[in-house]
Amino acid sequence: MKLIKLYQKAIQVGIENDPRGKNEVLKTLEKRKKDYQSLSDKKKEFFDIESLKNPYSDSRILYGTGEEDIKNILVGIDMEVGEIVLADSLRKNGNKVDLILAHHPEGGAYARLFAVMDMQAGILGRFGVPINIAESLIEGRMKEVERRLMPVNHTRAVDAARLFNIPFMCLHTPADNMVATYLQKLFDEKKPYTLDDVIELLLEIPEYREAEKNSAGPKILIGNKDRKAGKIFVDMTGGTEGSKDIFQSVALSGINTIVAMHLSEEHRKEAEKNHINVIIAGHIASDTVGLNLLLDRVTEGENITFLECSGFKRIKRH
Repeated sequence: MKLIKLYQKAIQVGIENDPRGKNEVLKTLEKRKKDYQSLSDKKKEFFDIESLKNPYSDSRILYGTGEEDIKNILVGIDMEVGEIVLADSLRKNGNKVDLILAHHPEGGAYARLFAVMDMQAGILGRFGVPINIAESLIEGRMKEVERRLMPVNHTRAVDAARLFNIPFMCLHTPADNMVATYLQKLFDEKKPYTLDDVIELLLEIPEYREAEKNSAGPKILIGNKDRKAGKIFVDMTGGTEGSKDIFQSVALSGINTIVAMHLSEEHRKEAEKNHINVIIAGHIASDTVGLNLLLDRVTEGENITFLECSGFKRIKRH
């Protein structure tokens, strides 16, 4: 399988499973094209052309031409300099590694992580949060995350992959879309009655069962096991945590319980203040679910071998 085909299929599957709906994603791409056409030639030189086809700025081929044949992939949640050196060591010891695949972004994809956060407003809008409020709050949070990323030396892992001449790719939001859509559909269909029922449903999923065995399984962060779950919102995509000031609007929209990968202490306090139940499904386990679901679709019918590391465990569903 060519690297470019693997990448393009992953982006397409991510779009198909975007919680905003495919039509909304296509509208954002169309607007992006219009914005590009209105730029001066000087500004076009620095424009991210790939963003005209790929709406997820945190998912890119970081190193490689795209024409490489991929049969053996080293996959992990965080693939940094240590894991790049690991890939080279594996090669020297007779293991074939045609591609390093990270979930969390590196390089320019990490520097542009903040740009995918605007999708959170569209997702919240579909759950009844007024779009003007959602957009206003996410704009401020995006600028905050952009400022936080500005001083980061984000090219280190990509530089290491280049020096070892190993193709390198990251798939962040497409995988997060997969787990968010998968869990939202599960809860909408099963309609768990209590928070404990939500936990039990999560523990039926292999990745969360594995996490539970390693003391990193789902936990009730706000509420107790006997509280009614009510309307559940799976908050697992859109780059990183949104604005901590959104929880009042979330509560007023009728959402009773949030199932998330993680929640900062600041965000937890605001959610608690607004009486929202919160279940933390687990960060690495949720990332692993999303990446597995994505790889099932993208590599279907292909003879691909996976080497697991950095928190990832390959679990096939068909």
